[in-house]
Amino acid sequence: MTLYAIFERGTPVREAPVSVPERFSWLAVLLPPVFAVLHGLWLELVIFAVAAAALALASPWLGGAAAFWLYVLLAVLIGFEAPSLRRAALRRRGWTCRTEIIAAAGDLAEAAWLQRAGVTRP
Repeated sequence: MTLYAIFERGTPVREAPVSVPERFSWLAVLLPPVFAVLHGLWLELVIFAVAAAALALASPWLGGAAAFWLYVLLAVLIGFEAPSLRRAALRRRGWTCRTEIIAAAGDLAEAAWLQRAGVTRP
């Protein structure tokens, strides 16, 4: 079971809610740029690219092994912070966190929220 934050857009037109799991993201660790593009984290992608370029430029002074381990540390940090990055991006786009629900999967958390909110199926 995972804790999911349920976000809804604050517009009059009812959109499907978005669930953000509160757990470590292996995709964010192994492929940080892909994770950022999939979730629309454009600002975070630019910051990651600048950090990776800075590590590449500093590697002659730091040493190759140190630059590699600093990159690994950055990737692991992104993996732990992935849910926070997604929540912050949703808030910047006008989404509001409505509740947190424990569920086995994201779609079950969204369905539980819709049932709790009293939304009926068409």
